Amino acid sequence: MVATTRPVALVTGASSGIGKETARAFATAGFEVIGTGRKTSGLTPPAGVTYLDLDVASDESATAAVAEVIDRFGRIDVLVNNAGMGSAGAVEENSLAQAQSIFNINVFGVIRMTKAVLPHMRAQGSGRVVNISSILGITPQPFMALYVATKHAIEGYSESLDHEVREYGVRVLLVQPAFTKTGFDTNATQPDTPLPLYAERRRRVFDEGIAAGIEKGDDPAVVAKVIVEAATDKKPNLRYTAGPVASRVSKARRLVPARVFDQQIRKLNQLPG
Repeated sequence: MVATTRPVALVTGASSGIGKETARAFATAGFEVIGTGRKTSGLTPPAGVTYLDLDVASDESATAAVAEVIDRFGRIDVLVNNAGMGSAGAVEENSLAQAQSIFNINVFGVIRMTKAVLPHMRAQGSGRVVNISSILGITPQPFMALYVATKHAIEGYSESLDHEVREYGVRVLLVQPAFTKTGFDTNATQPDTPLPLYAERRRRVFDEGIAAGIEKGDDPAVVAKVIVEAATDKKPNLRYTAGPVASRVSKARRLVPARVFDQQIRKLNQLPG
């Protein structure tokens, strides 16, 4: 082990998009940075970033990755749980197996990684776990119910866990992006049991609506900056919105009457009634 005097950040899903920009931002902020991906061989990491293979859907892989980072660097100060997958389709169009697969990465992947680092963070008396939620962690989005459900789960898990570990010097925080210029829409899991009666609505809401939002969305560097802020704030907030759209939606969810908010969701998604 070669212990480092610099703080150490472990960023999952760092081979592209938000994760890659986050790894870059931590390196710029003076961190020793380990970025992970399922297959990182042949990829060029940002300057100051070390890549490590990790499958967050595997108990053994999660445990081994955390152990390797501690063995190599002597500490983990920040874990950013960014790895995840999108999904499209009406609920009736997604099989139970597909739902389990999405939850295994988006929810249980976060739980695996968090459980792996917590004993170390408690022992050193400090640490931050930053979980990448979404503005969809507090709002509905038709034809993306499985993805939305995973982000709602992460919201409840993170807030509850934060209360459990705060006395040990560890904080669990949430960052909520909105539309971001990544490959989210093209990489999203498509329904494995599609039904004709939903096809047109799904096309309008997801294939066109979500894709258009992403095209006009925030640069991943905007989200990365907020993640580093959450990891380094002396008096952190539980939740951080990333970008102006996320901020507006979060405020609307808190302040707008439920019936009005419901109607706005239907209007934005071109749904009748």
